[in-house]
Amino acid sequence: MAGGTKRLPRAVREQQMLDAAVEVFSERGFHETSMDVIAQRAEISKPMLYLYYGSKDELFAACIQREGQRFAEAFTIVGDPHLAPREQLRKAIEVFLGFVAENRSSWMVLYRQAVGQQVFMGQVQSTRDRLIELTAGLLEHSTREPMPDQDFHMMAVALVGAGEAVADRVAGGEVTPDFAVDLLESLAWRGLSGKKKGE
Repeated sequence: MAGGTKRLPRAVREQQMLDAAVEVFSERGFHETSMDVIAQRAEISKPMLYLYYGSKDELFAACIQREGQRFAEAFTIVGDPHLAPREQLRKAIEVFLGFVAENRSSWMVLYRQAVGQQVFMGQVQSTRDRLIELTAGLLEHSTREPMPDQDFHMMAVALVGAGEAVADRVAGGEVTPDFAVDLLESLAWRGLSGKKKGE
């Protein structure tokens, strides 16, 4: 219950608060969420929540920072030189969509709630830029004979944009992760290879 006497280390308490906040923000949206509800969900007192995070904006910003970091870290470990280029690409897409499927609340906060709040767009864009950079490197590595004018950065921007749109449907339960992986792999690989289906 709120205001319980259980004493926890500060770092653990912070994570407990952020866990509760991500859940509530994803369920109710930023504007409809109150600090009272988050405190109740975290099983702490409202004054304690304000002691750690001075406002709802500050708490929401902390949620974006943590979830964005978790998302980027999950994608960073994709590179595997032992895999063929197409396998590397598929693995990256699987990690991306797998994270979304397993962390739907994180996705809702990062790409449904945060993008609607101008004050938080810089934080979201920072995560997106890092993902684009990683994707561009993967695409360049996966292309056997790149054209002199091939712009891997813009290709990554397009693929990440498509990936976000598809991931949003995975998070909403409209499509399965497996279907989404096959779709994005086909889209990305056919664009990279420049070959028609069956070649």
